[in-house]
Amino acid sequence: QVQLVESGGGLVQAGGSLRLSCAASTSIFSINVLWYRQAPGKQRELVASLNTVDYTGYSDSVKGRFTISRDNAKNTVYLQMNRLKPEDTGVYYCTDGGHWGQGTQVTVSS
Repeated sequence: QVQLVESGGGLVQAGGSLRLSCAASTSIFSINVLWYRQAPGKQRELVASLNTVDYTGYSDSVKGRFTISRDNAKNTVYLQMNRLKPEDTGVYYCTDGGHWGQGTQVTVSS
C-alpha cells in the first residue's frame, strides 16, 4: 500500500515562498500525483496535478505562482509556492487518487 507523507509547511508572510514535499513509499514514476488544499470551513480543492508524462495542471488561483514537479530518484513530488497570499492558507495534501497523506499546514500572514 502506498504511503504519502507531506512536509514543508509553516508560517510565512505574504509574498514569501514555501516548498512542500510529498514523499512516497513506492516509486512515483508511473503514478499521477495531485496536491489539494483545505482552508478552514471550506471544501478541499485541487491546486495542482502532475501526470505520468509530466503534464501539469493548476487551479486558476495558483497558476503562475505554484509549480509542481517530481524527483523520481527520491520518490518525491514537490509543490513550489511563490508569492504566497493569505488566501493560500490551509492544510495541503498530496494524493495519487487513492491514497492521501496526513497533510501539512501552510499559514500565510498578511
